[in-house]
Amino acid sequence: MKHSFLGIICLLFTIVTYAQDSTEVIEKKIYVTQALGEMDAPAIDGLLNDQAWDLVEWGNDYIEWQPDENTPPTEQTKFKILYDSKNLYIGVRCYDAEPDKIVKRLSRRDGFEGDWVEFNIDSYNDKRTAFSFSITAAGVKGDEFVSNNGNNWDASWNPIWYVKTNIDEEGWTAELRIPLSQLKFGNEEEQVWGLQSTRRYFRNEERSLWQRKPVDQPGWVSEFGELHGLKNIQPQKQLEIQPYTVAKTETYEAEEGNPFRDGSESNITAGLDAKIGITNDLTLDLTVNPDFGQVDADPSAIALDGFQIFFQERRPFFVENKNIFDFRVSQSEAGNTFGSDNVFYSRRIGRSPQSYPSTNDGEFVDQPDNTPIIGAAKFSGKTKDGWAIGVLESVTARRNAVIRTGNGDERKEMVEPMTNYFVGRLQKDFNDRNSYIGGLFTATNRENLPETLNFLHTSAYTGGFDFKHQWANRDWYVGGNITYSHVKGSEEAITNTQQSIGHLFNRVDADHVSVDTTRTSLTGTGGNIQIGKVGNGHWKFESGATWRSPELELNDIGFQRRGDDIRHYTWVGYQTLKPDSTFRRVGINYNHWTAWDFAGNHNYLQFNTNSWQNWKGNWRTNIGFNYAPIEYDNFALRGGPRLRQSPWMSFWNGINTDYRKKLRFSVFHNGRKAVDNSLKTYYIEGGFSYQPINALRISVFPSLNVNHDKLQFINNYDDVNGSPRYLNGEIDQRTLSMSFRLNFTINPNLTIQYWGQPFISRGRYSNFKHITDPLAKNFEDRFIQYSPQQTSYSDGVYAIDEDLDGIDDFTFDDPDFSFVQFRSNLVIRWEYIPGSEIFLVWSQDVSRSGDPTAGLLPSLGDNIFGQKPQNIFLLKATYRFVL
Repeated sequence: MKHSFLGIICLLFTIVTYAQDSTEVIEKKIYVTQALGEMDAPAIDGLLNDQAWDLVEWGNDYIEWQPDENTPPTEQTKFKILYDSKNLYIGVRCYDAEPDKIVKRLSRRDGFEGDWVEFNIDSYNDKRTAFSFSITAAGVKGDEFVSNNGNNWDASWNPIWYVKTNIDEEGWTAELRIPLSQLKFGNEEEQVWGLQSTRRYFRNEERSLWQRKPVDQPGWVSEFGELHGLKNIQPQKQLEIQPYTVAKTETYEAEEGNPFRDGSESNITAGLDAKIGITNDLTLDLTVNPDFGQVDADPSAIALDGFQIFFQERRPFFVENKNIFDFRVSQSEAGNTFGSDNVFYSRRIGRSPQSYPSTNDGEFVDQPDNTPIIGAAKFSGKTKDGWAIGVLESVTARRNAVIRTGNGDERKEMVEPMTNYFVGRLQKDFNDRNSYIGGLFTATNRENLPETLNFLHTSAYTGGFDFKHQWANRDWYVGGNITYSHVKGSEEAITNTQQSIGHLFNRVDADHVSVDTTRTSLTGTGGNIQIGKVGNGHWKFESGATWRSPELELNDIGFQRRGDDIRHYTWVGYQTLKPDSTFRRVGINYNHWTAWDFAGNHNYLQFNTNSWQNWKGNWRTNIGFNYAPIEYDNFALRGGPRLRQSPWMSFWNGINTDYRKKLRFSVFHNGRKAVDNSLKTYYIEGGFSYQPINALRISVFPSLNVNHDKLQFINNYDDVNGSPRYLNGEIDQRTLSMSFRLNFTINPNLTIQYWGQPFISRGRYSNFKHITDPLAKNFEDRFIQYSPQQTSYSDGVYAIDEDLDGIDDFTFDDPDFSFVQFRSNLVIRWEYIPGSEIFLVWSQDVSRSGDPTAGLLPSLGDNIFGQKPQNIFLLKATYRFVL
C-alpha cells in the first residue's frame, strides 16, 4: 500500500510538471434580445418573413468546434431571438451552398438524425444546468435537460414547444416558440442567461458553435456566452394535468386444470399525472394509480456469479429530474469501481413481489407480477441561488397471492407488504458555481410483516454527503462522497442479510466478520474520494479510492453488488486536440486498480491500457488490453474460503464504420484467458444498420458469448466425511442472441418501432471437483477432481462416492441448463397534439427451458417456433392539459 501511495505522488508530480499551461482567455459573446412590445408575434412557419424579426440583429460568426477547433466552418449559421410575456422566439438560418444535399432523416423525438441546429439556455445562469432545444432539417424536435456542467443530458425531459422548418435556395431555416413556463428563471427585473448554439453540418460531420469552446476546456454550460435584454419577464408557474387510460389484453398458453391460467385476461385502468409549479424554480409532480408499463423490454441476461443484474430505469415519473436524486457510491473515470451502485435505485419501487407462497400438491397459485404504486409525489427543482432540491414520496400496495386447492377452496398469503419509500436530496452551489456540497437521505418502511415475510427488513435508512471543488478555470477538481446505511428487521432478516451473496459474513476464513443470529440491525459505511485534472492541454487524469464496509447495505431502495471492499484507482489519458492527415481525434489511456478487503487481504491488482481513434473518414475504432497478476475472490465459493484466481490477460476491440452512411457496420469483440488456461472467454457482437430512405431504418446485431471455466461454483455441502465440500465443475457455456430493430417514421409525431431478440444460453458441466487448498499458487493444487469411478449419474442426479465403498457420500442435481427466450415489442406512437400521445403496443414473450444436449440453433428453433407466446396488447391514451 505504501508503494502504491508513493507511485501516485510521483504520477501527480509528473502530470503537473508536463501539462500544458494555457493562458488563453476566451471572450464571452453577448447577444441582445428585445421584447415584441405591440408588434405581432412571428408565425411559427419556418419562413423568417415576419416583420417582428427586424427588431433585433443577427447572432452570427459561428466557429468550428469539431473536428478542427477554432477554424471557419464550412457553412455559416445565424439566429435572432425575441420574447414577449409568455414566450421566447428563435429564428435561425443555416446556410448551405447545396441545399439539395441537406440530410433530412426522420426519427422520433430526440433522434438527432441528419442536419440539425441546437440552442442551450442556462436560464438559471448557474453555469451548471441548461435547457436544450434541437431541431433537425426534417422538423424533428429534440429536448434535453443538461446538468453537472454538461456531463449529464437527460432526454426524458419533454417540454411543450413549437417549431417549423423550411428549405430554400440558401439552405434551411427554422422558427421556434418556447413557452417561458417550460424554463426556470428568477424574478430579477433584468435577466442575464447563459446561451450556446451548436450546428451539425452532416455531410462533413462538422460541429460549429456560436460561443467558441476549446476542446481541452472542461465543462460545457460554464463556457456559454450570454443572452442580454430580457426585461420585466415574470416567472411562469407551471400547471399541467395529464389523465391516462390503458386497455390491456393478455393471452398465453393455458395450463390444464389451473383456474388462474385459462389462456387470457383483460382489464382497463385509468390514472392521473399532474405537474404543479410551486415556484418557477420548483415543481411538484403527483401521480395517482400511475401507469408504469414499460414500452421497451429489458434485454435477456443470465448471470452465473450470483450477483444481481443492473437494469436501466425507463418509467417517466422516475426518469424525469433523475439527475437531482442521483447519488452514485463510487463513479470514476477509471471504471471498474462498481459504478452502477447507487444509494437510490428507483426500480425497487413497484418491484415484483419478493415472496412466493408455499403450496401443497394439487394447489394452484395466482402470483402477482408486480407491486402497484398507490400514489407518488416528487418535489424537485433548482433555485436561482443554487439550491438543488429533491423530495420523493411513494407508497406501494400490499400484494397477496391467491392459492386454490383442487376442491375449490381458496386462501390468501401476503407476498409483498405495503411499503413507504422516501428520498430527500439537497445540494448547494457556491464559490461562483465552481463548488458544491450536498446530502441525501432515504427511508424504506414496511408495514407489520407476517411470519412468511420475516426475511424482509422492517425498515432501512441511508444517508450521504457529497462535494466537489474545482479550481484553475475548472481544470482541476477534488470531490467525493460518504455513505451511511442502517437496516432493521427480525433476527431472521438480519441473518439472511449477513449471509447474502453481497456480504457472506459466514465465510469460513474471514476473521473480521461473523454471523450473529441475534442481531436485529446492521450499520455500514461507504465512500469515494478523488482528485483529477480534465482540462488545459493534452493530458487528463483522475486518482482516488473508494470503500464499502462489510455491513453496508443499500438494496432496499438502492443498488449495491457487494460490500467489504477498499479500492484504489488511477486513470491517465492523453488526447489529440487537432486533426491530422489520418485522424480527426485520438485518445490513449492508462488505468490501474488494486483492492483489499477489511481484513487487509490484497485481493486484486489489474493494469490496463487502451486507445480510441476517430479516423479521417469518420470510422471509429478502439482497442484495449488488461493484465491482472493478482486476484482473490471472497465470494466465489458462496461462504466458503477466499479463492485464488489465476493471473489473466484480456483484450477488447471495436470497429464502427461511418455512421452517417445509409449502410453502416460495426463489430466488437473481447476475450479473456488465464495464463494457465483455467479460464477462457470470448464475446463477439457485429451487425449492420441500413437506412434505405429517410423514414426507415433497420438494424440487425447478432452476438455470441463463449465461456469455458474450469472452476465454476455449483454448491456447498456442510459435512461430507467429516468436512465441508465446496463443489465446482468445468463449464462450457455458449450464449447466442440477436437484436433486430425496425424504425419507420411516418412524420416527426407518428412512428412505428419494432424490436425483437431471440436468446439462448446453454451450459454443460463436467469434471466435478471440490476445493481443498483455495490459496494454492498452482491451479491444479487448489482442488481434487472426482474420477469417473467416483461419479455416477441417474435420472438427472449426480452421485459422488468419494471412498468407493459403494455408498453415496452426497448427491446433486444435474447443473446443465439451457435457457431460451424470445422477446419482442411493436410500438406505434402518435403525438396527436404537443404533450398528448396515443400508444399501441404489442409485446411477445416466449421463455422456456431447452435441452442442454442439443445444439444452440436447433434448441433455439424448437423452443421458439411452434410455441404459444405470451402476448400483451396495450392501448394507452393520454391528454396533457396546460392550465
